[in-house]
Amino acid sequence: MAYRVAAIDIHKKVLMVVVATAAEETSDATGQALEFECRRFGTGSKERMPLVSWLQPRGVVEVVMESTAQYWRPVYLDLEPHFAKLHLAQAQSNRAPKGRKNDSKDAKRLGRRLLADELMLSFVPDAEQRRGRTLPRGRQPLIRDRVRLQNQVEAWLEEMRIQLSGVISDLLGVSGRRIPAALAQGQTEPAKRAALGDAQWKCSQEELTDALTGSPEPLQLQVLQLFLERLKLFDEQIEPMEKMTAEQLHQHEQAVIRIAQIPGFGVHSAQQIIAEIGPDGSAFPSADAFCAWIGCCPGSNESAEKNQRSRSPQGHRYVRRILAEAAPAAVRKMGCRFQQLFQRFLPRLGYAGTVWAVAHRLARVIWKMLHDAIRYKELGDQGTPQSPKRRFQKLVKELRRLGYTVTLKADKETICLATS
Repeated sequence: MAYRVAAIDIHKKVLMVVVATAAEETSDATGQALEFECRRFGTGSKERMPLVSWLQPRGVVEVVMESTAQYWRPVYLDLEPHFAKLHLAQAQSNRAPKGRKNDSKDAKRLGRRLLADELMLSFVPDAEQRRGRTLPRGRQPLIRDRVRLQNQVEAWLEEMRIQLSGVISDLLGVSGRRIPAALAQGQTEPAKRAALGDAQWKCSQEELTDALTGSPEPLQLQVLQLFLERLKLFDEQIEPMEKMTAEQLHQHEQAVIRIAQIPGFGVHSAQQIIAEIGPDGSAFPSADAFCAWIGCCPGSNESAEKNQRSRSPQGHRYVRRILAEAAPAAVRKMGCRFQQLFQRFLPRLGYAGTVWAVAHRLARVIWKMLHDAIRYKELGDQGTPQSPKRRFQKLVKELRRLGYTVTLKADKETICLATS
């Protein structure tokens, strides 16, 4: 029975569509004589409408598309209700030999490699999860720009010889923001500005007054006022997005709570993880597959039976960023299992390599917790249940290496030593 797949090479203004017909349904089309039917479509809404009506009468079972930018999204949304097997291929897995590339050949090659199972396919979640990704991804640039603005405000205050950041920890917190706001409004006396401080700050009134003694110019105060207005705008946008994200993920609150209990994670990072991979991690059959998708596992570049480079492959940039932020926070928690892992690997891998090894372990823990719906249990100094057995075996091995005759009694779990 003929098995037909459609391959679409997507560009900004043109779609090159090829229907490849194999002799029979198979996952290995190597050596088969395929028949191709090609057609060109535009990318406008009216030009995309005939695409489904052209593919369905031809008995297309599977559709694969390749795009180097975001131009695949309208085509994917048009085809999603009509085809159960819909794939997005990574462009690098369909590269052509240099000097032999054109759009029609790209689409034909895409169909051949799909049948031969040679393509790297991207994970495209369902419509509900795609909507859930929108808010966390939209919030992150706002947080990044707010941090950048905070650094600019600190540098601007230093330019005015006001060293407020040297005596308080949160420069733009609820309490700390009152002083720059008063300064921008023309309050020039350091003592009156110092009186706006919080009683919980760990600095005396004299230290605060000395830090606020400077010589701001009128232009600098005007720029500071603009900075504070931008800061207020960021806060007005971030706060409702956080509430909308919480409402959208309310049905998965148990999964969010489980992830938030992992050292290094919080509520916001847990929400981002659930939004990116789903509440149960069902898209990934194993922890290895999950780590490979993220790109936090050691890479492989083997030649002549030697791995030339073990650098991690490029993976999902959003989850990689979350793990890169969570791993340094996890190793700072006293008595944490990840801190022990960090101390063990640090002499051999260095700081950067060890932090990434911790991120790899965090990814495996996340997959296990979501896949089996279990909570995080901190073992701390007691180690895993296998730790005493491993310690026992290591001690026996070391004693035998030193020339002792070791007799093991499993019933009492004791070691009897006798010199040989």
